[in-house]
Amino acid sequence: MARWGIASLVVLVALGSGTGLYFLRASAGSRVVAATRSVRAQEGRVASAVNATGTVRLRVGSEVRVGSQLSGIVKKLNVTVGSHVEAGELIAQTDDAPIQARLAQAEAQVQLDHATMERASVDAQRAQRLGSEGLIPFQQQQDLELQFEESKARYEKSLRDQNAVKVDLQYVQIRAPIGGTVASVSTQEGETVAASFTTPTFVTIIRDNSLQLVAMVDETDIANVKRGNPVRFTVDSYPSRDFPGIVASVAPKATIVSGVVNYEVTIDIKQDANLLKPDMTANVSIETAQHEAWLLPSATVLHDGDQAFVYVTGPSGPQRKPVVVGAQSGDMVEIKKGVSPTDEVLQNPFEDKK
Repeated sequence: MARWGIASLVVLVALGSGTGLYFLRASAGSRVVAATRSVRAQEGRVASAVNATGTVRLRVGSEVRVGSQLSGIVKKLNVTVGSHVEAGELIAQTDDAPIQARLAQAEAQVQLDHATMERASVDAQRAQRLGSEGLIPFQQQQDLELQFEESKARYEKSLRDQNAVKVDLQYVQIRAPIGGTVASVSTQEGETVAASFTTPTFVTIIRDNSLQLVAMVDETDIANVKRGNPVRFTVDSYPSRDFPGIVASVAPKATIVSGVVNYEVTIDIKQDANLLKPDMTANVSIETAQHEAWLLPSATVLHDGDQAFVYVTGPSGPQRKPVVVGAQSGDMVEIKKGVSPTDEVLQNPFEDKK
């Protein structure tokens, strides 16, 4: 039995030393810290960033109101709010009966004026022959020739009137001028629209890929923001997703709100813009430069309120050391103060209340 007890003790000691687990109990007996291994701060490059708040907006000119140039009854409406349309796609159609009646009348007028012109042409040719032989007065010959010219002009006018009606007939079908998403529908099937003074709006379309981000940057930070700076931002709807972007422009004129001077920074959204909607609020980080720094894995840094700290190995076990952190680059965090390159920092520490 003694042999079995000694063997069990050896196994337990071996397991304890193999895991490399450190335990520290404070004098009050309230904290336990554990770490599986240690790391040292390493030198690397991190980005300096300007943080700001922004708003997702539509680009200027990306919202198009589509209406009817003709008065009439809405015969068919093919879209609803949220529908996606392609450029040239049929959105709506008004009743074409009045236009068809006008077209039939214009075509009849063309035939009538054409017949009148043909008769005037025959009279003018006959007058030329008779006039050349001196059989009719010269004035009568001129009158017949002028009648032909007048009838020819009326015929040409009737052709233009017919073409104008054909153009109006095309306006019966209302097509999307751009590809995009229908944001609003302001009329319904069966309604009568009047286009006497202004063009009534049928739908409003937002162009595809028309969103951009506008961030308000404080005057103390704006000098570091340049066109082409990479940007990362999050929105409340997707707090765990980073959206990439790039600075497109910096407003030359300030925006002053409650005495605070800010500058509008316009940012092009490079990916997943279809997940965003206008007027969403964003937390923006603009990368302005890179600098050398001492880095530790972010898992080694703990927080107690506003105080950041790490655990390092000491003569009597793990010791807690306060640190000042800076920018974060992936899973590494900048350590501005508190840790030297020779410190052995415990990896993956944790705390449990006892």
